[in-house]
Amino acid sequence: MAAPSAVPCYLGNMRALLSPMCRPRGVPAFLGSLARCSRFVAPLCSLPPESLLSLSSPALGSRLTPGLGLCPEFISPAEEAALCRELEPILRRKRYESGHWDQAIHGFRETERLQWSLENMAVIQRVRDKAFPPGEAQLSLVHVLDLQKEGYIKPHVDSIKFCGSTIAGICLLSSSIMRLVSVENADERADLLLPRRCLYMLSGAVRYNFTHEILRDEESVFNGERVPRERRISVICRNLPLS
Repeated sequence: MAAPSAVPCYLGNMRALLSPMCRPRGVPAFLGSLARCSRFVAPLCSLPPESLLSLSSPALGSRLTPGLGLCPEFISPAEEAALCRELEPILRRKRYESGHWDQAIHGFRETERLQWSLENMAVIQRVRDKAFPPGEAQLSLVHVLDLQKEGYIKPHVDSIKFCGSTIAGICLLSSSIMRLVSVENADERADLLLPRRCLYMLSGAVRYNFTHEILRDEESVFNGERVPRERRISVICRNLPLS
């Protein structure tokens, strides 16, 4: 990947929020521990700031707008814990698998969930309200993907048979790096740092004109700094595919 170019001003700037005074000891500067700075207020979903997005060229930013969104600290640590408490007994009954039906995912287990506790249903509804327009038809089943530390997701474009133009996921337990690569020009790519407890959204052209992947732990480097990849659970809402 080419050295990241200066990101245009429309991507926003969170340097003030990521200052050393807001950052816990031992955490890389670019992560900034958004949750632990008491002055931090989670922004509305928008194209990620330069601290979380690395582009191969400045022009690529306009191609990712408005289909790429990221809300750091979308859920609280307590909400993350509640989701994990509900999911862990279900996931524990499953074995990690080495290959997905389309060979895109390795080292994973998954489930789909319709019923949630009242506490967790409120979080799921908040995802739906943030990611989808009012009245848009959505899949009632929520996809849960548990990726073990050694697991990874290979570059792929989601099949339009199973979900529509938008996916929105909460990242639990670990930060990770999502890489987007243009299907027309492999030199056009973006690395997106997904902080633990964030909400990310992919829609429209970003879903269909770019592959997306989750890097392996040994490849998990963002702007030259290591981002350790632990076990990662994603809770994903989707809209209905076009008939």
